[in-house]
Amino acid sequence: MKRVVITGMGIVAPNGTGVEYAWKNVVNGVSGVRKIDTFDASDLPCQIAGVPVIGTEPGQYNPDAVVDVREQRKMDKSMIYGMVAADEAVRDAGLIEYDGDKDRIGVSIGSGIGGMQTIYDTCVDLHEHGPRYVSPFFIPKGIINMTAGHVSIKYGFRGPNIAVVTACATAAHAIGEATRLIQHGDADIMIAGGTEGAVCKIGVAGFTSMRALSTRNDDPAGASRPWDKNRDGFVMSEGAGILVLEEYEHAMARGAKIYAEVAGYGLSGDAYHITAPASDGNGGARAMMAALRDADLTPADVDYINAHGTSTGLGDIAELTAVKNMFAGTKACMSSTKSSTGHLLGAAGAVEAIFCALSIRDGVVPPTINLTDPVDEADGFNLVPNVAQKRKVDVAISNSFGFGGTNASLVIKRVK
Repeated sequence: MKRVVITGMGIVAPNGTGVEYAWKNVVNGVSGVRKIDTFDASDLPCQIAGVPVIGTEPGQYNPDAVVDVREQRKMDKSMIYGMVAADEAVRDAGLIEYDGDKDRIGVSIGSGIGGMQTIYDTCVDLHEHGPRYVSPFFIPKGIINMTAGHVSIKYGFRGPNIAVVTACATAAHAIGEATRLIQHGDADIMIAGGTEGAVCKIGVAGFTSMRALSTRNDDPAGASRPWDKNRDGFVMSEGAGILVLEEYEHAMARGAKIYAEVAGYGLSGDAYHITAPASDGNGGARAMMAALRDADLTPADVDYINAHGTSTGLGDIAELTAVKNMFAGTKACMSSTKSSTGHLLGAAGAVEAIFCALSIRDGVVPPTINLTDPVDEADGFNLVPNVAQKRKVDVAISNSFGFGGTNASLVIKRVK
């Protein structure tokens, strides 16, 4: 089987745009969650979210530097996030000057929800003003696969072009499916990941009505607190994570920088409930075991698990139960970087896969911040509370689970 490695990465996140900025802040436990100021949330129970900081300073989100302002009018904000992250990843991988066969470079970028802001705004315009006020760009702004389309058009990548939609597991599935396309010889390089721009009034109202979101409005930075007894729901965030995946020999031949290897991909279905996981976390456990089998590894080989860890009552315990059952007595530790970034929904899996690759590169495990009163189920397991830990990481697992009982796990390992 062909080996697949990571040769480029890009991030737009609430606590930093740019891989190194976001990574530094996550390692240092800097939260990107703040009061919502992009729309009037005063009548909503939840008034906090994670939204990238717009600006021209290093580490801030500057879409004008990547996408022409006129073109931005034709895109939903989720697509622009994806374009900015993809540009960083493509440049990081040295593909701007690439003179090889672009028929062999594909794109696999998905979104859990897609153009929700666009759909909401258009519905309001249609209701208040009639059909003449519906933009001709409404459909292409709302379709989830258009981020992949825009990326392929901008850079001339003519290989496989797909979009995955599996709720909060989207980006992990997009990376896994892209890996398999390379392994099966359909592409040499894939631009893969996820993007999300669902922090809008209807998005926050929808999740709030499910009682899924934290309402710790007076303490935004402390609101996302996975495995803490005082957690009260997850924090919605938005942004994008994009990886350049490449066949190992192809990367070596062109002298590409290699971060890590995508060694395993596992997926499963809970067949249990539309939003809640089974209490024993068996769906996530089966995804992790499938990923380890794919990588020809065992639980004893794993150093670090970047958890789905959203800060919800049921989800946190189900994943923790599965991980403790699988990794009891091993060297593995687990943390949730969503404690710092909030939950980027369909983009989360790519951002967190990048963090796994950087854990391997830098020999540091990012912390679970706000973990001041751990749940009883956490007893005896290292959840990296509040402060990053220096340790060698050779093998990491990134977990992503979504509504509908869809699960994905990626094994990221050091290249040897």
